[in-house]
Amino acid sequence: MKWKLRKCPKCGNYTFQDVCPKCGTPTKVPHPPRFSPVDKYVKYRIEMKRGRPLNC
Repeated sequence: MKWKLRKCPKCGNYTFQDVCPKCGTPTKVPHPPRFSPVDKYVKYRIEMKRGRPLNC
C-alpha cells in the first residue's frame, strides 16, 4: 500500500507532494512501518535506534 500523505521534516508541513511547497525540502512518509511477527529486520532497526554498531 502506498501512503499518499507526506510530512516535511524541516518545517512540519503535511502535503501530498514529494517536495514541500513551503521550503522545498523532500518530504517523508509519517507513518511507522507495518508490524509483522516474522520481521527479518527488527534486530537491525533496534540496533540502529540504540546507536550500536551492526554485527553482521
